[in-house]
Amino acid sequence: MKRISLSLVIFASIAIIGCKNDKKEEDKTTTDSEMNSTMDDMEEENEIRKATATMSPNNNSNLGGEVVFTQENGEVSMTALITGLPEGEHAIHIHEFGDCSMEDGSSAGGHWNPTDEKHGKWGDPEGYHKGDIGNFTTDSNGNGTITMTTDEWCIGCGDEEKDILGKSIIVHDGVDDFTSQPAGNAGTRVGCGVIEE
Repeated sequence: MKRISLSLVIFASIAIIGCKNDKKEEDKTTTDSEMNSTMDDMEEENEIRKATATMSPNNNSNLGGEVVFTQENGEVSMTALITGLPEGEHAIHIHEFGDCSMEDGSSAGGHWNPTDEKHGKWGDPEGYHKGDIGNFTTDSNGNGTITMTTDEWCIGCGDEEKDILGKSIIVHDGVDDFTSQPAGNAGTRVGCGVIEE
């Protein structure tokens, strides 16, 4: 009888130790899986992505140029190089549709505003559109540039509130006053380019 009891104790001990080892292995597998997922997220965030919008003239303007977007470390940097405009200030915005087919630029729709805010200057606590880039100045040769960096955009991430792919860049002949609704009273659309990878 003692042998049977001793055998049962030994068997039970082996079973318990085996279960503990299985649990440790399962915990290790879960931890490895979570670590791999975190590393994948970090690699995706650190991946460099680029997109461009090649600008075409609208409304009989002479506008040309290119807007380049680069995503790295969770932020998107934009550099716009615009040519062929009269000297002075001009507005530039991201618009909701990647369609530059209409001569007047209207096929691009309104400002890109996925969070349904009022129009305003970028960063204004009162609100602004995700497409409200602002104004830039052209020199006497008609050349101008504007740069900005933000974590409120992404390139191809699929987030409807951040993804700029498939939208368009519109340049206006006038200045954005940052207060007139819904678009800053920036005047005629003189250039359009679709944001593409």
